[in-house]
Amino acid sequence: MRARLMLGREQAIGRRRKDRGLSDLRADFTASLVVFLVALPLCVGVAVASGVPAELGLVTGIVGGLVTGLLPGSSLQVSGPAAGLTVLVFEAVQAYGLPMLGVLVLAAGVLQLAMGALRLGRWFRAISVAVVEGMLAGIGLVLIAGQLYALADMEAPASGLDKLAGLPGLLVSAIGSSTSLTALALGTGTIVVLVLWRRLPAAAQVIPAPLAAVGLATAASVAFALPVAKVEVRGLLESIQPPGLGDFGQLAEAGVIGTVLAFTLIASAESLFSAAAVDRLHDGPRTQYDKELMAQGAGNAVCGLLGALPMTAVIVRSSANVHAGARTKASRVLHGVWLLLFAALLPAALGIIPVAALAGVLVHAGYKLIPANGLLPLWRAHRGEALILVVTAVAIVAVSMFEGVLIGLALAVAKTAWDTSHVRLEVTDEGTGPITARLTGNATFLRLPKILDALEALPKDRPIELHTAGLHHLDHACKTSLENWAARHTTADTEPVKVTSGR
Repeated sequence: MRARLMLGREQAIGRRRKDRGLSDLRADFTASLVVFLVALPLCVGVAVASGVPAELGLVTGIVGGLVTGLLPGSSLQVSGPAAGLTVLVFEAVQAYGLPMLGVLVLAAGVLQLAMGALRLGRWFRAISVAVVEGMLAGIGLVLIAGQLYALADMEAPASGLDKLAGLPGLLVSAIGSSTSLTALALGTGTIVVLVLWRRLPAAAQVIPAPLAAVGLATAASVAFALPVAKVEVRGLLESIQPPGLGDFGQLAEAGVIGTVLAFTLIASAESLFSAAAVDRLHDGPRTQYDKELMAQGAGNAVCGLLGALPMTAVIVRSSANVHAGARTKASRVLHGVWLLLFAALLPAALGIIPVAALAGVLVHAGYKLIPANGLLPLWRAHRGEALILVVTAVAIVAVSMFEGVLIGLALAVAKTAWDTSHVRLEVTDEGTGPITARLTGNATFLRLPKILDALEALPKDRPIELHTAGLHHLDHACKTSLENWAARHTTADTEPVKVTSGR
């Protein structure tokens, strides 16, 4: 009897597991279609904006689904080509050529694998949020400035400052050209659809906004035979360019090393910050940061071998995946399958998409990278953090991506050092007897001028007792300066300054 009861219980448990598995599969299947529809225009748009064949964006999306999607780390996060790396990729392709792109991405992937193996993934959470937001804001500004030219079917200048400086001339040129005005109207219409799509009834929003915006712009372009530039189609296999052995020799160059480090830092930070954001959207398993970093590294290594774009986890696709009801990693793997089928069976469909429409999608994406609404509250609450954000963004626009991020990190470290070096000097003078001075806090070289100014203002004809027991930290510069002050402060007729560290 007991055996039959146990058998029945096991059968019931098995049926429940089977039903739950089928339910999860149905949810993941539906979510994968939504993510595919969101990812398709973004993959193509990022590739075109990066100055590489459109198919390479699809290749990175496919690898993000079929390789990174299968690996452990973050179960619901979706990876692919990201707008955040567009500017850096474009600069790298212009500087070193398209064949070198695979080497850069492969090297970045190997570095990510090494960092994940060394358990450095969790340390990316220690990067100042102001630096990350400043980095994204700088990327967004350069992305918008560059894509405004593509919006009018014109070629953008190379540097960020030149892009911004050339905007008045772009407007004048566009007004004088019917072709540019047509492209500008089409791209502007794409942005309007993206902004207003969320206000439509829920039934209409089943179609993702980027797909709807690009689809409507493409339909208008075909229906009215508009004279605007279209995406160039080369074919999937023709676009894949694995790096040659000779290309790896350039890895010894300082500029190439800097680009690889920039790829690694930005892709890793964006992916792991995205993972933290995605974890807040669902109640499932939490991200394992070191494993996620290795998964991103494996994906980038494969992308590098195929000569494709670098990948990161993308918050737009990831949030779409969660909101569509995904339950397991099957949804992101299936989205890679759909991208592969599209690239293999319908590549010609890319050739009817207007470049201006994709530029409109990226202008909208660039704007979302800029924390416009949060800057003023941040300034009111934490002016130092707001300053780091702005300086990082401006440095990226004015100099370059890598140098801008380094400037931001240096400022964040300097601010932290300054904030943690608070020191207080309390002077007690009862009129008779020695003057007592007590130092408390952290005495570092950053606060040395303040300490010495206060001590040197004390009268030289009175005995002084300096107590340092309240200091949590006393660096070598401060210790040496205090000893020198004590030695020279005393006059011939006064007792020597007494310095004590006892409690």
